[in-house]
Amino acid sequence: MIKIGILGGAGYTAGELIRLLINHPEAELTFINSESNAGNPVSDVHEGLLGECNLTFTSEAPVSDVDVVFLCFGHGKSGQFLSEHAIPPHVRIIDLAQDFRLKGSHDFVYGLPELNRDAIRQARHVANPGCFATAIQLALLPLAHRGVLTNDVSVNAITGSTGAGQRPQATTHFSWRMDNLSIYKPFQHQHVPEICQSLNLMQQAADRQLPLIGEPGGPAIDFIPYRGDFARGIFATAVVRLPEDMKEGSPTDWPALYQQFYADEPFTHYSMRPIDLKQVTNTNKCLVHVDVFGNKVLVTSCIDNLLKGAVGQAVENMNLMFGLDETTGLRLKANAF
Repeated sequence: MIKIGILGGAGYTAGELIRLLINHPEAELTFINSESNAGNPVSDVHEGLLGECNLTFTSEAPVSDVDVVFLCFGHGKSGQFLSEHAIPPHVRIIDLAQDFRLKGSHDFVYGLPELNRDAIRQARHVANPGCFATAIQLALLPLAHRGVLTNDVSVNAITGSTGAGQRPQATTHFSWRMDNLSIYKPFQHQHVPEICQSLNLMQQAADRQLPLIGEPGGPAIDFIPYRGDFARGIFATAVVRLPEDMKEGSPTDWPALYQQFYADEPFTHYSMRPIDLKQVTNTNKCLVHVDVFGNKVLVTSCIDNLLKGAVGQAVENMNLMFGLDETTGLRLKANAF
């Protein structure tokens, strides 16, 4: 059994992570840390776990007693925690914040299995991707693989209220969110750098001399995020204008590229028909669909932001790191209607 500790255990992502791990056949939850809730039953905060989880929150972090720790802190706190606490070399780390997603003076591997599966298998430390970043990268990776992201890419994506975290805010209040829609952080969302990093890695893999995405003189990811009137899920569209020197192919060429690229993926699937959000909520799936309009490719993708966009993918990474089947504990059921 894999002994597991969770740090920062009171938020939405931690609650969903606990739900997955208590049903995972190879997982043993050893401790769940939350200083503000220390001594309280976990089910007092994550009420859906009543009758399923009898652990209590602890203010301690006995990381030496586990095989892996999941860091479910807010952004910026993971780096601070690791700078103040010595983690034994045998303990693996999966960070769900953005602290280590960009390459730097650390050994964290970026945890998008569709991009870095082999590296994740060998990693001791993994930086889990952002939720928007996951949906957008999976929409664009096949085109980056083909080397056609040479023009600005227009992306719109709408997310549920759980994407803003559990702490109440003006824009997550039910009476504000209901029957409402708004944008935030247009062209400045924090997930854009990690998206560009991955697309450049894929697009430059074949030693192509192409301008770097997101760099001066290169194409941009023009991303506009939306707040949606629903609790969970991300629905994204990306419009890619093909290079001028590329002959227009038949409408089936680009779908075939996606079908081939994701043919062996356990959780990312190409759909021949238009997709909708209910197909993926409460699952670890990403669905992708392509339409072609002249020299423009429209890619639609959708995920559950708490699962494939967060803790489902984190468990997927844990499975890879410990040599398990990638799908272990993650064959979840979608909504029936």
